[in-house]
Amino acid sequence: MVFEYTNAFVTIASVNFDNLVNFYTKFLEQKPVTLIPNVYAEFNLVSMQLGIFKPKNTNESEFEAIAKSKISLCLEVNNLEDAIAHLTALSYPPPGDISIASHGREIYAYDPDGNRLILHQAIVNDN
Repeated sequence: MVFEYTNAFVTIASVNFDNLVNFYTKFLEQKPVTLIPNVYAEFNLVSMQLGIFKPKNTNESEFEAIAKSKISLCLEVNNLEDAIAHLTALSYPPPGDISIASHGREIYAYDPDGNRLILHQAIVNDN
């Protein structure tokens, strides 16, 4: 028997569910495609889904204990300066400067729970 899967999700557990869903609604400029108030929200990104869930009361301590174990969500953007301006308008400006990597320019920002957002603009080759 071969293991098969049909889709992949990135999920974020947050005891600050409403605050985080509100942030991603504004940041991604879309409402969740699935919303179960105070339980689960799901956003469709270009090639994946981002799910945010509120841990059950009986499990909250588990997620609070691993709060320092955060994800990094990398988003490819067409214009890095526009993305920075958008985050700044949401009151979550990136704390550092744009860095240059072999694969393009990028900057780190953080959502309300401290998860890292890596905003990346690829190098355009004019060949």
